[in-house]
Amino acid sequence: MAARPRVVVIGAGVVGCALADELTERGWTDVTVLDQGPLFTGDGPGLVRQTDADRTMTEFAKYTVAKYGALTLAGRWCFQPVGGLELATTAQELAQLHRRRGWATSWGVRAYLRSPRECAELHALLDPAKVLGGLHTPGDGVAKPRRAAEAQARRAIDRGARFVAGQRVVAVDRAGGRVTGVVTETDRFRADVVVSCTGVDAPAIGRLVDLSVPLVPLAHRYARTTALPALAGDNDDFTEAGKPVLRHGELTVREHVDRLGIGHSTGHGSEPFVPADFDRPWAEAVRLLPALADAKVEDGVTNLVPATPDGRPLLGEHPDLDGFWVAEAVAFAHSAGAAREVARWLVDGQPRLDLRASDLARFERVQLAPDHVRERAIRTFAGPRPDEPRRPLRTSPFYERHLALGAHFSEAAGWERPEWFRANESLPEISRIPASSGARTAGAEAIVARERVAVVDLTPAPRLEITGPGALPFLQTMTTNQLDGPAGAVTPGLLLGEHGGVRGDVVVTRLGATRFQVRVSTAVDHAWLRRHLPGDGAVQIHEITSGTCCLGLCGPRAADVLRALSTVDLTGELARQTYLAEVPALVQPLTDLGEAGWELHTGADLGRRLWDAVWEAGAPHGIVAAGTLAAHSLRLEAGLRSCGADVTAEHDPFEAGLGAAVCLDKGYFLGRDALLGRPGATAGRELTYLVTDVLVLGKEPVYFAGHPAGYVTSAARGHTVGKNLAYAWLPVECAKPGTPVEIEYFGERVPAVVAAAPARPSGPRSTA
Repeated sequence: MAARPRVVVIGAGVVGCALADELTERGWTDVTVLDQGPLFTGDGPGLVRQTDADRTMTEFAKYTVAKYGALTLAGRWCFQPVGGLELATTAQELAQLHRRRGWATSWGVRAYLRSPRECAELHALLDPAKVLGGLHTPGDGVAKPRRAAEAQARRAIDRGARFVAGQRVVAVDRAGGRVTGVVTETDRFRADVVVSCTGVDAPAIGRLVDLSVPLVPLAHRYARTTALPALAGDNDDFTEAGKPVLRHGELTVREHVDRLGIGHSTGHGSEPFVPADFDRPWAEAVRLLPALADAKVEDGVTNLVPATPDGRPLLGEHPDLDGFWVAEAVAFAHSAGAAREVARWLVDGQPRLDLRASDLARFERVQLAPDHVRERAIRTFAGPRPDEPRRPLRTSPFYERHLALGAHFSEAAGWERPEWFRANESLPEISRIPASSGARTAGAEAIVARERVAVVDLTPAPRLEITGPGALPFLQTMTTNQLDGPAGAVTPGLLLGEHGGVRGDVVVTRLGATRFQVRVSTAVDHAWLRRHLPGDGAVQIHEITSGTCCLGLCGPRAADVLRALSTVDLTGELARQTYLAEVPALVQPLTDLGEAGWELHTGADLGRRLWDAVWEAGAPHGIVAAGTLAAHSLRLEAGLRSCGADVTAEHDPFEAGLGAAVCLDKGYFLGRDALLGRPGATAGRELTYLVTDVLVLGKEPVYFAGHPAGYVTSAARGHTVGKNLAYAWLPVECAKPGTPVEIEYFGERVPAVVAAAPARPSGPRSTA
């Protein structure tokens, strides 16, 4: 690629304009932005809310506020920080506002809980008798999307970018696995990098390069009222608005001089706006704002919003075509922040923020089916409908056995995963779980896993088979630990970025000289490994998850169960190919469940037979099935970190307490250079183990000496130790064992203390 590559951005909306601005600011000035229509014509409500449960999304919005707040176009503002006011009309909604305030504090956003009277003082049209309180975020506000887009475009043009209207893209040229240009109906544009920023047209652009873009257009209706006497004289045509944006559920309300704009997400239909279709949101708006009773809908519009199955953006490079990127499904509030990270990714080779939840590669192939994308996008965008229960997508071979045991399921990466089992509600261990515990059955499952034996379905964990003469050098380069051990060696390790940040974790099982089984965290890790495959064909990666299955067998009696299933000596730390009863299986030490035991791998066709054999052999020992809630508790008790939850690409292994998985003296590996000289010397923060007075949920702010100091990453009840446990990122000065801190939990400060060690060390593994 050229030192300053030729970039073509498809789409001159606010995201495309923001990306052109960010790229040219970093010196990539050969940027061409194409749009199939005229430039800078679209507009929308322009509502900006910063606080999100996801830290990265909040950072996107914070940057959008800062950037657009400083932008003007011909002396006119692009963003007005009038504030936001989220309303609660029920006790449950009020509790959620307390939690949202916690998120805001964790991520560095100013936010305040307001009484009904204070809410009415902030927005004079609001009836305080109709609300229980509100969350006021002064830095939120309203923007002019078209104005913000044009202002950024003009800055990019001043640095050398060009914008071309009336260019409908009909093809993308490629050669040797790379993009080489973009073809429109009337012209051809050479390119080293192409970025799709087309919104609802993204799937059509994706089809030009054989890329499934999991996005569907869904409806958001927006109406403007007739003039309201109550607003007369409050605003002028320049400022437009002065009161905070109101939010309640899917309803939003903002000012337009002497009128109000009311928005509502429906998720269904794309027909032109009809006032009759707006009756329900209108009635809710009138209930909260009585001044609307004498007003009417003057005009309205149905906007099509690009929506994904999980409501997150799609950012990243085509997995099979170098140089083709997407920045799609980006809400206006996140536009500048997302564009900045994509620009950093392109220019610097990696983003600075953790983009795992927004990565284009996060979906498994089965999750890209159009019907599935639409169903899940509607549920995420407009909320689930009671008459449309969620349909299972992926089930393990043990699913029928789970149903027979009364499993309560949740979904992850399309898989149905048992959280706990109703069959265990009568376990005597439940009497040892406090009545106040919200997951008593899961607690009993965790106790049995510690004291007897349990099986956990580990099938959903993605598994790869990596083979070829270059397999060992490839894995040595891509992972942090020493893998050049004997056949059967099972080695935990990490995947790092060039900057030394933790992208994910792996467990590598050496099956032979040139054959390895690798467990990764998510599809993003699989894509990362594929992206770095050598071009000489010396390494092959095969995704084997769907064709195989895995049971975790753990607890002090797990060895007895294995003894009843196999005559082979399974003593030691190596993986073995053997038979369990009639089932050919790979048996290897269990590394990351928080309790000693084994992983039992076999083909999906033999999964039920494996389950039945283990279940029969375990019956004399009191075996139970344990779900993900019990596994989460065992993990926290053992002090095991979770990549993606506790540790992200923004953290290095040493500050995260994962230095044992890093072998700096094995030679080069990706990220090694960034880590040299770093252990313990430069860390300003630390992933800290806490014991808390109250069981928290995660993402709450942690206070030290009365001031916000960090945030909780994950938490669980340690059922076998009788303590509430959590991990939190804290400055090193307040991460010393015994240090008292406080956690803000639904508006209350609850005590916690920094613990010196895991509540229950995992100890040596059992052997048969």
